[in-house]
Formats: sequence, C-alpha cells, structure tokens
Amino acid sequence: MNAWMPFAGVLGLALIAGTTAVLRGPVGKALAQWIRGWSQTDQQWIAARYAKARGAETERLVAEVDELRRRLADVEERLDFTERMLAQERQSARLAPPGGP
Repeated sequence: MNAWMPFAGVLGLALIAGTTAVLRGPVGKALAQWIRGWSQTDQQWIAARYAKARGAETERLVAEVDELRRRLADVEERLDFTERMLAQERQSARLAPPGGP
C-alpha cells in the first residue's frame, strides 16, 4: 500500500496540472463562454418577466388615474352647482324687500 502512495501523489498532481492546462486554453475559454450564456439567458428571462409585470402595473395605474380624473370631474361639477345655488340664494336675499313678508 505504501508503494502506491508516491504514484498516487504524482498521478494526482499530473491530473491537476493537465486539467489546469486544458481549462486555461481554448477549451476552458469555450466552457467559460458557455457558462456565461446561462447567466445571460437567465438575465433576459428575468428582464422579460419584469417588463411584463411592469406593463401590467402601468396599465393598472393608468386605469386608476382615469378613474380619479372622472371622480374629480364629478366633484368639480358638484362644486359648480353648489356655488351657483349659493349665489342664487344670496342674490334673492339681496333683492328681497327689507322687513320681510
């Protein structure tokens, strides 16, 4: 068993050196580019999903703003009516003879 130990050590070092040499060369660069492609695909998928979520959120906000504009127009209309009624009441109070009926 002890006779195999130096051989196993040398074999381990040779495997490490060979793997390092291969991964530093064109094979390693191609492998790195392939792995980078995974992350780019994930980023594109996440960006598309985020854009879809943002689009739905934007549509919801636009609908909410439209509803608020409609309600504001209704409130403005009611305010105008109330102002006209108050102005009529004041006008008739000024025109009424003093001392009342």
